[in-house]
Amino acid sequence: MTTKANRREFLGRTALIGAGLGLGPLIATPETEAAPAPISKAPLYKISLAQWSLHRTHRSKKLDNLDFAKTANSIGIDAVEYVNQFFKDKAKDKKYLAEMKKRAAGEGVYSVLIMIDGEGALGDPKDAGRTGAIDRHKKWVEAAAYLGCHSIRVNASSRGSYEEQVKLAADGLRRLTEFAKPYGINVIVENHGGLSSNGAWLASVMKTVDHPGCGTLPDFGNFHLGGGKQYDRYKGVTELMPYAKAVSAKSHSFDAAGNETRTDFMKMMKIVIDAGYHGYVGIEWEGGKPGELEGIQLTKKLLETCRDKLSGA
Repeated sequence: MTTKANRREFLGRTALIGAGLGLGPLIATPETEAAPAPISKAPLYKISLAQWSLHRTHRSKKLDNLDFAKTANSIGIDAVEYVNQFFKDKAKDKKYLAEMKKRAAGEGVYSVLIMIDGEGALGDPKDAGRTGAIDRHKKWVEAAAYLGCHSIRVNASSRGSYEEQVKLAADGLRRLTEFAKPYGINVIVENHGGLSSNGAWLASVMKTVDHPGCGTLPDFGNFHLGGGKQYDRYKGVTELMPYAKAVSAKSHSFDAAGNETRTDFMKMMKIVIDAGYHGYVGIEWEGGKPGELEGIQLTKKLLETCRDKLSGA
């Protein structure tokens, strides 16, 4: 009578013989296990839509702020950057913000940031003026947190000498950043006129603030120094990228080949990627012709082309 042990030994030999006859092993080995599914590679950078791209449509009342996320989704963009001008009296309106949040979620659209204008100079030379500006920005920090954004974009306007403005802007920015920290919101500064359009100056402000929650939003086109003078846009973006938490791909016009006529997007996006940035790059169309939707789509296509080339696709 065959014992259980003998039976196990017999079955083991049978398996080995079967393998030798080309029947294949009966026990899975590392070589015979199914290969793991390939891991999808994250894109080199993601594309969002800045609401300012549609400012003419908004101002003509042809597009309501509540439908902005739907419009972005309709042209294949799943992330948006709001502009406070288009819902300026709604920062504390929880019902309205809830509707914004609901509609964005319904479209599968992520809210990236809110661009803040018209709330005072964070680098105001007067303490009262600076404190007042900080206080007026606080409601937007709270609104951004509620909407699920990661940042608010602010301006670093000030007055005085070069060095004085560094200190004043840094003071206002740091105080606002410290307020925003518990909300999980970054305070980011765009090169947006005055000394902020000087890349070296704004980089100095960031060094002075010295806070991980305060950064930059380099804009490809906002390097106007006044008096017809322009700061080198490639130099400026290079200086601001070490602090970047968002990027604004500004466009004005395109040639027949689909290239932006004022900015070499491939050169600019290489600067962005070489800095180690892989977050959202916001489309900001400012041109007159073609229309806003076509300008957005042309910018999107160019950013996708740059991404493919830089990815080696």
